[in-house]
Amino acid sequence: MFGGLAKSIFGSSNDRYVKSLNPLLAKIVAFEPTLEAMDDATLSAQTTRFRERLTAGEKIDALLPEAFATVREAARRVLGMRHFDVQMIGGIVLHRGEIAEMRTGEGKTLVATLATYLNALPGDGVHVITVNDYLASRDAEWMGQVYRFLGLSVGVIVPNLSDEQRRAAYNSDITYGTNNEFGFDYLRDNMKYERASMVQRPFAMAIVDEVDSVLIDEARTPLIISGPTDDKSDLYMSVDAIVKQLEPQDYEKDEKQRSIILTEEGTERAERLLETAGLLQGANLYDFENTQVVHHLNQALRANQMFKRDTDYIVKDGKVVIIDEFTGRMMDGRRWSEGLHQAVEAKEGVTIEPENQTMASITFQNYFRMYPKLSGMTGTAATEAAEFYDIYKMNVVTIPTNRTINRVDEEDEFYKNTQDKFRAIAKKIREHAMKGQPVLVGTVSIEKSELLSEFLNQEGVDHKVLNARYHEMEAHIVAQAGRLGAVTIATNMAGRGTDIQLGGNMEFRMLDEHPELAPGTPEYDTQAEAIRGEIAAEKGAVLAAGGLFVLGTERHESRRIDNQLRGRSGRQGDPGLSRFYLSLDDDLLRIFGPDTLFARMMRSNIEDGEAIGSKWLTKAIETAQKKVEARNYDIRKQVVEYDDVMNDQRKVIYEQRADIMDSDTVGEMVEDMRRETANEIVGAACPPGSYPEQWNVEEMRTQLQEQLGLDLPVDAWRDEEAIDPELVEERVQQAADALVAEKAAELESDTWTSVEKSILLQNLDHHWKEHLATLDALRQVVHLRAYAQKTPINEYKQEAFSLFQRMLDAIRLDVTRTIAHAQFQLQPPPELPELPDFITSHFDPFTGEDDTRDIDAGTLGLVQTQMPPLQMARPDMPEGEDPAAWEGQVNRNSPCPCGSGRKFKHCHGAVA
Repeated sequence: MFGGLAKSIFGSSNDRYVKSLNPLLAKIVAFEPTLEAMDDATLSAQTTRFRERLTAGEKIDALLPEAFATVREAARRVLGMRHFDVQMIGGIVLHRGEIAEMRTGEGKTLVATLATYLNALPGDGVHVITVNDYLASRDAEWMGQVYRFLGLSVGVIVPNLSDEQRRAAYNSDITYGTNNEFGFDYLRDNMKYERASMVQRPFAMAIVDEVDSVLIDEARTPLIISGPTDDKSDLYMSVDAIVKQLEPQDYEKDEKQRSIILTEEGTERAERLLETAGLLQGANLYDFENTQVVHHLNQALRANQMFKRDTDYIVKDGKVVIIDEFTGRMMDGRRWSEGLHQAVEAKEGVTIEPENQTMASITFQNYFRMYPKLSGMTGTAATEAAEFYDIYKMNVVTIPTNRTINRVDEEDEFYKNTQDKFRAIAKKIREHAMKGQPVLVGTVSIEKSELLSEFLNQEGVDHKVLNARYHEMEAHIVAQAGRLGAVTIATNMAGRGTDIQLGGNMEFRMLDEHPELAPGTPEYDTQAEAIRGEIAAEKGAVLAAGGLFVLGTERHESRRIDNQLRGRSGRQGDPGLSRFYLSLDDDLLRIFGPDTLFARMMRSNIEDGEAIGSKWLTKAIETAQKKVEARNYDIRKQVVEYDDVMNDQRKVIYEQRADIMDSDTVGEMVEDMRRETANEIVGAACPPGSYPEQWNVEEMRTQLQEQLGLDLPVDAWRDEEAIDPELVEERVQQAADALVAEKAAELESDTWTSVEKSILLQNLDHHWKEHLATLDALRQVVHLRAYAQKTPINEYKQEAFSLFQRMLDAIRLDVTRTIAHAQFQLQPPPELPELPDFITSHFDPFTGEDDTRDIDAGTLGLVQTQMPPLQMARPDMPEGEDPAAWEGQVNRNSPCPCGSGRKFKHCHGAVA
């Protein structure tokens, strides 16, 4: 009560903060007369003057008023758009590293130019992150006019660019692109062998458009780069055939967690079927030997029972294409991981592509936290303000609208089942469309949008459907959704990026009706003027009909998505209307809603076709949404907790790689590894305080030969009077150093350094990849430690630390062994081998969903290396010998005699 009274008198903390920015706004306005008087050349030269002032030691905050006023004047001249005062406040908020919550239609794209320009002045680069490639290209071209007028360079990162093009874009003052593109470029850079081939430079600032979508929705899933493994198509098909024979009582489904497990009866039935198919080792499904079969069985169960065609994916041109749950778009080229995509392909009977192994990964949380300054903007962030601060240390500031909102948000209408609801929706749409009011209908899946389309056809309502099947036309459809009597069904309106203008959009009408005319020609201008007149008249009729009517066919899991849909109506003070229609069959109510007693009461008390509505029901729905939001937050938090462990290790490995690439010589590093290996061998064979006759000389001789390539008279040393372990260590080190010095003398100094760097980097990458696979497997099972009253995350940290130590030891031994046994011949360098296409994916370990937006994974994923694998051969291996004869003759941990540079067990000694 008292809090509400204080708020009514003094305003909320957000209101007070926004009010505190007014003095700064006044300073910006004060510069306007001076800047308006400048000619174009003088105004453009402002950038040079600002940079001179920064060089002289002036702080960037001191430049803010004049710099913002400069951008406002430049935008007025170049785009014919002058920033509103509330947009200037939004720009200040972005500059301060906070989130600006601005309603749809308030011009967030233009707001970003203010903070982007100011922070680009030092020349360190500003990244503007958008949710799709269309928006990145559009905004870079549209707002780029302002930046280029002021003398700044602009780049854009989109799929299918070469490394040179990417490097040029990142070296621009301002770079536009999607979150996935930036994240994958970071991972690819840290898989390269030369600093010169990397494309990104050190991070400075990022401004994220639709920040809630990028940093909240998509942050449940890490970015993953993976490479292909062996083909297992037959196994997938066999397991899928077995799963299709199981009955509903053989498994239990949990739709909340999107998980499914076999019952005891189901396990016995599966064992019998697997045994008949010859896929079971022994009699018990859960024996260690059947681990892989159990994994594939679980994925096939999920594919068949939890993933629905036309909701989670569609089959197009003989391929399974994922549907993005947030935007309803097709994710061409994207694949679920952990064998799930292959299981869905087996289910649908299409060609099964091979699985992939993780080679590099990072979460959005840890990627974006690397930026010294991070800010963002969206229409809906307040509901996740606590998470933004907790994870990213960013405050959410709600910016007032330029004009008062005139939209009416009506109470939800509640129906008994989906059929009744859709019948009522179709009648309501026809009623509003007949009086000329445009209707935007939001659905949660392709299936629902097509079902509604059938009902509208029965009612005789002309309409357009916007979903993953027709996403090529989405910008054109959205742009005209505000025309008189237009009815548009959209799977999801988040991040569509095109404003719905009442009466229609002139640019898109010209593209649709006069594609042959070029802008700027007299013919184009004549037609454009005629269309402008038609739009003005049509807008008047739409306003008279009540503006845009937004109709939601179902509540989404997140309140933000509902608010994004509602926000499409009532743009810039226009009138508007919104209402949601619900039923007991809706997924949100069925899975997360009130208990079954409530549902039974509703079913028994509501007649067919009858609708009810009350604030209590709306409150119940909101409670269900809060449950889902809390659950999703827990999932994201868990992803971060586990990735934080890996992130510390990732930093160590990536910094080590950078040090190796940047060093003029890595001789000292290799020498330290060699000496540590020598000390370890001697220490194991000659324990401190032991007598020479107690030493394990035979084991030491074997290890010295295998690890250091040395054949030393250790028997004779043991018989010396003054011998001790320290003296043995010293002799071994000297011999090892002499052997390597002899090898180095055979090559030019630069060539030898290149050889050492190559061996270091290749071993580092190989063991890091293996380490990632081990951590993935550990994360899948560590939750079982909870049964032993242990905290899974603490157990994961301890295990991951010891695994990391073991990995570093393995790298040291492999580098030392490779250099000791390698032989080098002076010959022309071999051509670079073709690397496999690395697949980029954005996989959710909890739900199996993938929302990566790269288009051509194969093209983008290629990591260009300039350093070929070393040509090595064992001195005792005759040239031309059949590799099959090496089995049993070559130690499995020794370098393969073929010269690949890999261990024998990973090369010609690999077990088929």
